[in-house]
Parts: sequence; C-alpha cells; structure tokens
Amino acid sequence: MAVPKSKVSKQRRNKRAANWKLSSPNLSPCSNCKELIEGHKVCPHCGYYKGKPVVVKTEKTE
Repeated sequence: MAVPKSKVSKQRRNKRAANWKLSSPNLSPCSNCKELIEGHKVCPHCGYYKGKPVVVKTEKTE
C-alpha cells in the first residue's frame, strides 16, 4: 500500500486549489460592425459571421 513520505501541510494542499480561476474570454472585433465578440460565434449585434449574414435581424415595431 502506498504511504506518503511526509505530511502535506494545509497551506501546501490549499495552494493547489487556489489556481481554479475563471479567465476573461478573448474578444475580437466583428468584421462587419466592429463590436467586440467572442471568437467562432455569430455577432449578436448584426448577425454576421465571417463577413456573411447568418441571422437576419429585424427591429421591433410597436
């Protein structure tokens, strides 16, 4: 059976768990409207992806 050579202190043990942080997403400008968007996704502002219209945006009328 495996036995540790020495005790791992609480501080050393907790240092491993301290590196689970969220990172901010990499944003790039949209090729059509220049708004910042996440990569490989359709622009939520204009509906374009790689310079081509994918989603037709319609404005609400009251």
